[in-house]
Amino acid sequence: MMTSAEIRQSFLDFFKSKNHTCVPSSSLMPDAPNLLFTNAGMNQFVPIFLGQQKCPYTPARAVDTQKCIRAGGKHNDLEDVGMDTYHHTFFEMLGNWSFGDYFKKEAIEWAWELVTGVWGFPKNRVYATVYKPGPGDPAEYDQEAYDYWAMLFTAAGLDPAVHIVNGNKKDNFWMMGETGPCGPCSELHIDLTPDGTTKGALVNKGSSDCIEIWNLVFIQFTANADGSFSPLPARHVDTGAGFERICSIIQCTDNFKSFTRTISNYETDVFRPLFDDLSKLSGKRYASTLPKPGATGLTEQEKTDIAFRVIADHIRTLTFSIADGIIPGNNDRNYVLRRILRRAVKYGRNLGFTEPFMYKLVPVLCQQMGPVFTEINSKMEKVQQVIKGEEESFNKTLDRGLELFNRVASQIKKSGKNIFPGVEAFTLSDTYGFPVDLTELMARELELNVDLAGYEVEMDKQKKRSQEHQKKEIIEVTDIWEKSKTVFRGYQNLSVEAKVVSVETLKGKFVVILDQTPFYAEMGGQVGDQGVLVADSKEYRVTNTIKAGDTFVHILESNDAPAVGTKVTASVDKKRRAAIEGHHSATHIFHWALHELVSKDAGQKGSYVGPDRLRFDFNCGPLTKDQIGKIETAVNGKISANEPVISTEKTYLEIKQDTSIQQFFGDKYGDIVRVVDIGGYSMELCGGTHVSRTGDIGYFKVTTEGAIAAGVRRIEAVTGAAAVTYLKSEIQKGQKKLGEMQPRIIEAGLNSGRYSGESDEVNELDKTLQNLTTELADLEIKLTDADKAKHKKAEQAAQQEALLLLPELMAENPAPLVRNLGTRTSEFLKILADNLKVKYQGPFVLGAITGEGKVGLVAGSPAPYVQKGFHAGNIIKEIAPMVGGGGGGKPEFAQAGGKDPSKLDEALAKAKEVLAKLN
Repeated sequence: MMTSAEIRQSFLDFFKSKNHTCVPSSSLMPDAPNLLFTNAGMNQFVPIFLGQQKCPYTPARAVDTQKCIRAGGKHNDLEDVGMDTYHHTFFEMLGNWSFGDYFKKEAIEWAWELVTGVWGFPKNRVYATVYKPGPGDPAEYDQEAYDYWAMLFTAAGLDPAVHIVNGNKKDNFWMMGETGPCGPCSELHIDLTPDGTTKGALVNKGSSDCIEIWNLVFIQFTANADGSFSPLPARHVDTGAGFERICSIIQCTDNFKSFTRTISNYETDVFRPLFDDLSKLSGKRYASTLPKPGATGLTEQEKTDIAFRVIADHIRTLTFSIADGIIPGNNDRNYVLRRILRRAVKYGRNLGFTEPFMYKLVPVLCQQMGPVFTEINSKMEKVQQVIKGEEESFNKTLDRGLELFNRVASQIKKSGKNIFPGVEAFTLSDTYGFPVDLTELMARELELNVDLAGYEVEMDKQKKRSQEHQKKEIIEVTDIWEKSKTVFRGYQNLSVEAKVVSVETLKGKFVVILDQTPFYAEMGGQVGDQGVLVADSKEYRVTNTIKAGDTFVHILESNDAPAVGTKVTASVDKKRRAAIEGHHSATHIFHWALHELVSKDAGQKGSYVGPDRLRFDFNCGPLTKDQIGKIETAVNGKISANEPVISTEKTYLEIKQDTSIQQFFGDKYGDIVRVVDIGGYSMELCGGTHVSRTGDIGYFKVTTEGAIAAGVRRIEAVTGAAAVTYLKSEIQKGQKKLGEMQPRIIEAGLNSGRYSGESDEVNELDKTLQNLTTELADLEIKLTDADKAKHKKAEQAAQQEALLLLPELMAENPAPLVRNLGTRTSEFLKILADNLKVKYQGPFVLGAITGEGKVGLVAGSPAPYVQKGFHAGNIIKEIAPMVGGGGGGKPEFAQAGGKDPSKLDEALAKAKEVLAKLN
């Protein structure tokens, strides 16, 4: 009799002999944002079918065995697991694929050859279905598939009219979605009745005596938005064969010698090793019983057998998911995984387990399936750690939850009713961690129904309470400006001219929407920018920036706001942004160091990036003091190397398969993504803002490390000036503590031995203070040097920028030069003016926005124009008040500042009028 390993390998070898490339299973973490888990073999090939990715195989054929999960979402088999012979949350899908290469003839002939030839299925028990459209169904009868099947059945001496069964769109037409690739499919069904003489009467009738084992999908059309179907230029084959079902048929019939036993996926060597291990752990025996149709209540053995099946199925789902980086949690797929684990733990009570046991099943599964799916072997310890932690956490509340459930259920039974109250189901979920489906399961065992409508009412109440508590302003903002789009300019510019699109009040604050902005909105862990809006010489302080869809919302501190349509200068607080950028880039380098020095599996679970500190949450065990020290050294080494930080925009299709780029699977990425590359060693998808070189970070210091949840750690750190503040604070604390200990030291000296170890504590504290003081001194020197280097770099950049612009300005010689230079640094304006004083042969008046809502003005002229009456100081004195400033100077050169960039063009127009009179 063939083992499951032999069956799997025979499938792969068969199609390799037909020139198919054997492709590894893709991760259970899907690329598609609308999927909770990879749930079919075709998921990883969707980009090829859609023409978004070129087929990498020559010839264009592939074969694989794909690990799949169907639990939650559209495809959800969770509730049926354990109750029958074939439902699973985790299963393998065997598949062969053609990407515009072969089509129906080869797919059908090879399926027949493998099933009846290699595996030995009796030909008279095999039935094929083909597509026959019903009223309103698309396309035509699949005559081509029928003809190929008819030839095979006829050659086997069988009647095609009996062995080929027609199916409509529901059974035999596959669609990827409402629109897109689609086509007819042809399924293989096996008659499992003792005599095998049903003549196709049970095909597609939902009978366990005649089950589908393989689906051959012929992708030949595209569904259009108007409901029509067009032929595809390239036709594809997409097949899926249920591995567990094939194993059950071969093994439960003893290679087709007897059809008297129940055909069950659980009666195979796929599950037997897990049952054997579970039996040893529990002392219980698996007896293969199933709930009897229509029976009320379950026997003790039926309860035991259901528990065996549920636990064996669920440990497969948990092991493979965790190995692929999906950790039990509170949201989306992570919550589905937690539900599955808690469901298994509850069933463990039926086997007498009151302590963690699930994690003990992981090694036997790894031994069994690790040779094919090597990732579960390499992640075995991590998987066990996560499962054990989750078991321990749930066991703490399980007994109390069961006590509440049993008490309420008993009262209901006594009253003669059969409805378990929704409010109690909510309490079990909210207080004791019972997923509502687990409560439903327990209720069903007692012939009770859960009031799900009442449960949803309580859930809605909780959501409203949570929203009020968290003050989710973003939801309210979305309601107001969901159609307003703001262009973000803040990667390149910290100050821009913008127009006010909308002004509203929110929570008693004025909020402003601009057509474009340099302000980064709070997202991705990075806090929102602060700064100023300047209009008509008035400043409006921006205290935070948040985002709603494509709209950036600027929250003002003032009790008024600029009017809609007003032109404003929006300027970010440069110092604060620089501190944020230092912490953000340091976060990326820390993530790299964590992978290099601790674990490649340590994945990000959350973050905060602000001007004061950075916070990074990750799944991992506790970090030792030595590990933290090595991480600090590694990060500071990269900072000292002053490596470039480069951000580039790419299409997501370009990079989504690039494993060198950190991507947070499950996050939804747009068509265009931003890749942040630090020195070539750290590459992540990130929309945040960063330093231009690592040296700008200054320094990195870890302040705290600890647990925040089962299997999740949190580290906090500071950089640059925030690190200086932290070290000074730590030194002050140490000095204060040392002072408080002095009286005890004196007393210890007078009463020898009374305070043993006191002097050791003082020595240790004194040593720590010396180290901190030395570290602070070194840091202050580094930051001073970094500041000088940054200033020098800014001067060099300004010099280069000015020299590049100079020829353009000189071309206007000897005409008067009046120009708004836009957003420039004050260094640039000064250097440009110095060059013009020497090289330009005419008068000039220049203005620029120098950041944070400030204006710079310069004016100058050679001697001949001064003699004609040009006076730089007088011109500056006349126009500076127009931009909210003042100043003056000598006839040949003058400069001034202002605070209303919105009036800069008006001021320069006035300067042009004055210069025109001189000619």
